[in-house]
Amino acid sequence: MIVRNKKMFSMGVVFAISFLSVLVLIFSPVFPGGKNGLVFSDDMFNKLSKGSSYFIPKVAKSVETVNGKTLSLSIKLDKAEDVENTAKLFTTAGAAVEAQDTQLKIQGDLGAILASALKDADAMYKNDGKAVTDRYGYDEKAAMKNWWAALTKFDKELKKEKQIAEAKVVSDVIKKGIEPGYNFYHIEANKVADHAGMMSGLLIFYVAYTMWWGYAIFYMFDGLGLSMKKAKVKKEA
Repeated sequence: MIVRNKKMFSMGVVFAISFLSVLVLIFSPVFPGGKNGLVFSDDMFNKLSKGSSYFIPKVAKSVETVNGKTLSLSIKLDKAEDVENTAKLFTTAGAAVEAQDTQLKIQGDLGAILASALKDADAMYKNDGKAVTDRYGYDEKAAMKNWWAALTKFDKELKKEKQIAEAKVVSDVIKKGIEPGYNFYHIEANKVADHAGMMSGLLIFYVAYTMWWGYAIFYMFDGLGLSMKKAKVKKEA
């Protein structure tokens, strides 16, 4: 390997060494809470994502549009062991449930059922899983999984019956209530406005750090005499 331009090559080596030194620092547990840089930034963005994902009050307004809507649906669960616990969700919401094998026949007020699901989702979003556990007598995350599975089947059945408006409300409860409540459980919610400086700093660092490595490679290759140039256009004789 012959170095043709020692100055450019040396700059590239300095950039590469400093880049790798920062990389080692990023993977070291020197950030708040004894976390490394990746875990710290991931936790921060999760908190900010949760802070901007609270749609439950708005969805609750949509649920009011189906209050008093009598529902009679049969759904087939995927696992027999989920039948009893899933039935508890609906009976607690005031619905009548008949179970046969993995089949559940549910009759009740759609608005009351969805309001009960949102109540659980809201508790999970606020990290109050104990309220859900106390309500049904089993693990809160399992309860939310059962809500998700059952209401997903509700959504499909309602669409088959051409009850599109009702299916839309059910879908909103799933996507904007149950899923955020489950996915962000045990994560503290932060507002973006309260951490605008840190967010901007992380994004600027990400862009600069990516370019940092690019310049390291560029300078080292240039120092070795390896470069890319636009090919000359051959003129026809």
